[in-house]
Amino acid sequence: MKPLFDLGVLPVRHRTGRGFKPHVSLIFNAGKRLTFAIDTTNSHSPQPDAYLITHAHSDHNGRSAMLSARAVCSVETARALEILYGKKYAGRTFRIGETIDIDGVEVKTYSTHHTIGSCAFYWQNEVGTRILVTGDVKDAKDLPACDCLVTEANYGDYEDPGCHFEDDIGSFKEIVEEEPDDLAFGAYAFGKAQRAVSLLRDSGYSGKIGMDPISLALTQGLMENTGPLVDLESNCGIRITTPAQIPSLKVSKKFILTGRRDYKFPTINISDHMDVNGLINMVHKCAPGAVITYHPGGHRPLKLATYLNKKGIYAKALQQINTVIDI
Repeated sequence: MKPLFDLGVLPVRHRTGRGFKPHVSLIFNAGKRLTFAIDTTNSHSPQPDAYLITHAHSDHNGRSAMLSARAVCSVETARALEILYGKKYAGRTFRIGETIDIDGVEVKTYSTHHTIGSCAFYWQNEVGTRILVTGDVKDAKDLPACDCLVTEANYGDYEDPGCHFEDDIGSFKEIVEEEPDDLAFGAYAFGKAQRAVSLLRDSGYSGKIGMDPISLALTQGLMENTGPLVDLESNCGIRITTPAQIPSLKVSKKFILTGRRDYKFPTINISDHMDVNGLINMVHKCAPGAVITYHPGGHRPLKLATYLNKKGIYAKALQQINTVIDI
């Protein structure tokens, strides 16, 4: 990995007794040797200098990292973690767009528009390498240019038709206009449920929206101007709950808001991620000298790295990195 070595960045994989995790830590020098752990579990020995939590989705391990005083995340992410897991967040917080000092390193933060509070982290090491860690991204419009990009690859397989999509907001609005009185949407409790509420209000729907307890708590705790929200059992025209709860609802029309294609119920293509074309465009926009694709598990980080290399952009998937920490 000579280009990364030249940039002064050493990415590290994490391994437990059950195998490798889709985690990465970055070791670099900035006056001293530092380690920033990215979306990892709080089980390191020795401890990193910081646990950077990009957002509160469970596969980014905030449930564990939030218990460390070395955790760093946005105010909204900390609030979401506390609602989701019923534990007190122990680390530092910031408002997205602020610059924070971590062990003498000035770290800038940028919105990724993935979930409420989701953000990317940006800093420079002592040789001037600009490092950008995105977490999951829905819109890259705010992200800066960098030299080393560490990014997700949730839909990173260019050859998979399922990784090419656009949000179908038009169909969502049409369904709301046609069936506003006996309708349910399946949406993940954090992220998608709040987006569904925003879309409903933007569509002009002003009635009561019924939600499951976790979705309701997150929406009320993270959003303003939501309009009337009630529990699922209340009298309301539209309900939002998790995809797992959709089959049990007694309503005439049910849809899942997702980019996936493996549900039995009708779906509306609304994703909290960019498709593969969006990921590729983000790489071109940020113009890095090296890319690390670190999330999720499975083959897609390797697929995206392979595609980028074919296009002349140096890239490595996490599974190609040989430096390992056992946790």
